[in-house]
Amino acid sequence: MSFRISREDFEKLAEKALETLPVEYSKYFTNITITVEDYPSNEDAWRVNAGRESLLGLFSGVPHPGKGGFFEIPYPLPDRIILFQKNIESICSSEKELIEQIQKTLIHEVGHYFGLSERDLRKYGV
Repeated sequence: MSFRISREDFEKLAEKALETLPVEYSKYFTNITITVEDYPSNEDAWRVNAGRESLLGLFSGVPHPGKGGFFEIPYPLPDRIILFQKNIESICSSEKELIEQIQKTLIHEVGHYFGLSERDLRKYGV
């Protein structure tokens, strides 16, 4: 069932998925990076209470609603969204499914960036 592509092609699909986000969300994407890794570390999977083979993406940083503070000084380190390529590929059987899953995973992690919990995201279907 796995549909495998090169890292370069996967990153291009992730960039295209990011471009599909509505402007009202993407305008808040300052000081955030999106990276691709094969698999999550054991520590990352443990931190979010997920299986290492089932975690598709991860948001790491300070959610947007928690930002601000004294004189709106920006946080020095960028927030990160990590997409786990091998796990995403393992549940897709075509390029079309892969594109859809990258978009869905990215939207899910963007939801965490905006402070939504897993419960909130399930309510919205992502």
